[in-house]
Amino acid sequence: MMSSLLDGHLTKIVLVVLVATVVRWCVSLNSHSGQGKPPMFGDYEAQRHWMEITVNLPPKEWYFNSSANDLQYWGLDYPPLTAYHSWLCGMIAKFINPEWVALYSSRGVDNPTHKLFMRSTVLVADFLVFFPAVFAYFLYTDKIKFDKDRTIAILCCFLYPGIILIDHGHFQYNGISLGLTVLAVVFLSTDHDLLGSMAFSLALNYKQMELYHAMPFFCYLMGKCLTAEKENWFFKLAKIGIVVISTFFLCWLPFLTSAESALQVLHRLFPFARGLYEDKVSNFWCTLSLVVKLRQMMSREDLVVLCGGTTLAALLPSSINLLRNPTIDRFKLALVNSSMVFFLFSFQVHEKSILIAAIPVCLLLHERPFPCFWFLLISTFSMFPLLVMDGLVVATIATGLLYFTIATSNLDFGPYTSYFPGNRISVPQERNDVRLLIATMFWLSLLGSVVLAVASLTLTPPKKLPDLFPVLISAYSCCHFVLFTLYFHWWQFTCSSSETMSKHRVSARNEKKKRT
Repeated sequence: MMSSLLDGHLTKIVLVVLVATVVRWCVSLNSHSGQGKPPMFGDYEAQRHWMEITVNLPPKEWYFNSSANDLQYWGLDYPPLTAYHSWLCGMIAKFINPEWVALYSSRGVDNPTHKLFMRSTVLVADFLVFFPAVFAYFLYTDKIKFDKDRTIAILCCFLYPGIILIDHGHFQYNGISLGLTVLAVVFLSTDHDLLGSMAFSLALNYKQMELYHAMPFFCYLMGKCLTAEKENWFFKLAKIGIVVISTFFLCWLPFLTSAESALQVLHRLFPFARGLYEDKVSNFWCTLSLVVKLRQMMSREDLVVLCGGTTLAALLPSSINLLRNPTIDRFKLALVNSSMVFFLFSFQVHEKSILIAAIPVCLLLHERPFPCFWFLLISTFSMFPLLVMDGLVVATIATGLLYFTIATSNLDFGPYTSYFPGNRISVPQERNDVRLLIATMFWLSLLGSVVLAVASLTLTPPKKLPDLFPVLISAYSCCHFVLFTLYFHWWQFTCSSSETMSKHRVSARNEKKKRT
């Protein structure tokens, strides 16, 4: 199947990868998080420091505070798979220049050669994980042919500004965990549930924030098991459980030597002491703090309970719907809904966490381009204060304009196509008042984003309100996210399920015939 799809399209694939690579490399030439800002520097230094720690210390000491591993200085707080990745990169760095990962003395190292190495590791991660996963998704998606539509869908996914600016500008490796999640979606879409379970388990073991997607995976797989033949459902569930447990066991093996070691890793992964949210994030609690100061009214323990209860309650509608109707279309929408609920209501949310919802939306872009494109623009805008702090204003404008131009020129926005001047889709569209209203809301939303961005760059806030513009941007984005969350829930609830459910039942009957 793949060979037939690729036949005659190799040039397009190469061009798409080339464009995506060039854009990423251009962004990487800009400054990164914490550049020239001692004593802590930023995420760039955090990733480098983890290489330093994992290369010089045995695994049993990676997560423990000691004289050689000061956890107050970017202590490792991601799961074991991130630690192994840091070790691998650190060994390569040590081979090139041991001073880059020398214990203590390498802190804050930031020269052109080292920056080239660090930036290259992110690009290699995209080549090895994110790019292949996205290609596999669209190659195995039967809703669009491998023609211009498929090529544009892949290009728009690769050129989504949010992940480029954070991974190749700010500096992180989100493409690995999100790429593994996309790969898991591919496996589930093709009924390879065991491989899908393993891929998502690896994603969880790379970044704990993939818990944002955990409920849809659980409900979809459980729902499929429950809709199988009565004598077969437990066997299916047991196989999935064995794969998940085995994957976690292998990833955590070096840290299972004692209960203390395992608990310390868990303690590092879930640092509740950090607070309700990070900086001015565009979620519900940060926006609510404009009128209700929950952090002054409640203890941290009570806030954890409040956030946990609210998140669970908001997760239930989407999760129950998926559990009762486990179709692949509902599953992909539930990934968006679950991650948005976590982003809006959970405890200790970072502004970068919106990427966890944005990548599943990228996968849906070809199905309903207009709302998905709108969401992706706002998701990038919501991180604008962080990008300004990192010195990535020019990169943000450039990648945003490139993405906007390619998307509005080539995507089929359906009944809204005629509201995008310069769109190449020559399908006559009948205008009406409702569509005009929604299209007007889109352009006003975009205008509001531009006005707030320009104001934050050119105007000086009052001395009493130094964070005025970051707060306005977060509240403005949060209002959008609440409405988008409602929309994606509506999309999931109105999604047709008959075709996919029939497919699951036929698949179950075929498996039974094979055994007999």
